[in-house]
Amino acid sequence: MRIGDLAAATGVSVRSLRYYEEQGLLTAVRTAGGQRTYTESSVDRVRLVQQLFAAGLPSRTVVQLLPCVDAGRATPETFALLVAERDRITAQLAELEAARARLDEVIAITEHPTPEHCPALRTPQTTAA
Repeated sequence: MRIGDLAAATGVSVRSLRYYEEQGLLTAVRTAGGQRTYTESSVDRVRLVQQLFAAGLPSRTVVQLLPCVDAGRATPETFALLVAERDRITAQLAELEAARARLDEVIAITEHPTPEHCPALRTPQTTAA
């Protein structure tokens, strides 16, 4: 199947499919005219890659996981990699939660400004003559 057919079958853009090939996530055979052709199993591969991306994994990690997928078995290194990625995502969640808490504080101050936080509400200081 051609790249346009694969894009239609998977809902993934042609540009993304080219990126997948560049990153080693997907393989294509070139015709004499240089056009990419894919096997029917490429549809499943693209869907798997999409699932791994949806799980928050970067392409460099997906490339490391695909040999285990192809072999049908996971290694201790695979589990360690997945745990490390989960820990990375957990840390990002903590950072986002902290940022949201700070934003909630800013919203509260904006809704109910006080002189402490809003210079325009402070009583002007009179200077002695």
